[in-house]
Amino acid sequence: MVENAVSGTETESGARASDSGRLDWVDRSLLGLCLGSLAVAVAAGLVQVSFGSYSMSVVRAWRSVVDPAVLLDHRWMLNFLLGEGLMRTVTGFQGELPELATPTLIVWTIRLPRVFVAGLVGANLAVSGAIFQAVTRNELASPFVLGVSSGAGLLILLTLVVFPVLAAALPIIAAVGGMAAFLLVYVIAWKGGTSPVRLVLAGVIVGTVFQSLQTGLFFFADSIGVVQSAIQWTTGSLTGVDWEQVRTALPWSIVAVGLSLVGARQLNVLLLGERTASSLGMNVERMRFALSAVGVLAAAASIAVAGIVGFVGLIVPHVVRNIVGSDYRRLVVGCVFAGPALLVAADVGARLAIPVLTGGSGQLPVGIVTGLVGGPYFLYLMRKQEQLGEI
Repeated sequence: MVENAVSGTETESGARASDSGRLDWVDRSLLGLCLGSLAVAVAAGLVQVSFGSYSMSVVRAWRSVVDPAVLLDHRWMLNFLLGEGLMRTVTGFQGELPELATPTLIVWTIRLPRVFVAGLVGANLAVSGAIFQAVTRNELASPFVLGVSSGAGLLILLTLVVFPVLAAALPIIAAVGGMAAFLLVYVIAWKGGTSPVRLVLAGVIVGTVFQSLQTGLFFFADSIGVVQSAIQWTTGSLTGVDWEQVRTALPWSIVAVGLSLVGARQLNVLLLGERTASSLGMNVERMRFALSAVGVLAAAASIAVAGIVGFVGLIVPHVVRNIVGSDYRRLVVGCVFAGPALLVAADVGARLAIPVLTGGSGQLPVGIVTGLVGGPYFLYLMRKQEQLGEI
């Protein structure tokens, strides 16, 4: 009986250990990061919807965000998320949508979409940067380093300067440019296979060449408007975004984040090195390319709606890694929350910097703000860590 009791206790203990093992990646540091990031994103979002050319009180703006006329009417919610045509197809509703109060209409059609796009872009760039840092085993890797951003920027400029009639398709063109640039990087890095070092070097080569071509294209621009539009795209901006951009980025964001969560275990294995990964049965080349494709998809979804926003994909994974550790099950989740918090807050700074500092009108591209924040942080990180580079 004693043996049976001991055996039963061991079995029960093992079951409890197994159950806790399934959730061992959930800890207080991750939970605190997610809740803190969510609080920052919500607070910054509320500040964002409180200002605009239409004058309303802060309280009225915040009440409009939670207006039951929108939140409790599935037709309005589907209208925003799917578009009016698809909403009517899905619901079969053919009448006129209920009229909204003017402040509610302003907040939900003009101001809130900017917050949602910032959140999607921040999450995508953070996840993309984390993936590339694992694939290359290098903390300095990001969509910029591996040529994705420079490829997108080159096609954007080429379209605006040489093929302006295609300007309406810029989101698609930007995404295609980023994907094509990464494929070129992969081809250059291939030599009976790839390696993290060759991928980074190929990315630097492609990025340098494409950046030079971008600079050269500016000399062929025939109007100030084209130059301003190009600068807006190549520095990253959320000015003028609406629900169309949300609908463009949301499906690809869900796919990219979902695949990155599924691939978290493989990302952890890649960090162990090629020999160890191969000995564990992983096809390293195939998995490296597949996970890189997920990173490219996430970056392309961001570039398609906001242009090239710098430093988010480089800095956010560092911040999250310092808080929750290097386990990609935690890291990816942390990036999904921390990325939006950074970019929504940065966009508030981009929108309010000129009015607050100069009293004038106008907005900064959000990419300038993320660069101003990311640069000093990266300098601090470089000073703090003696061995910055290979993970």
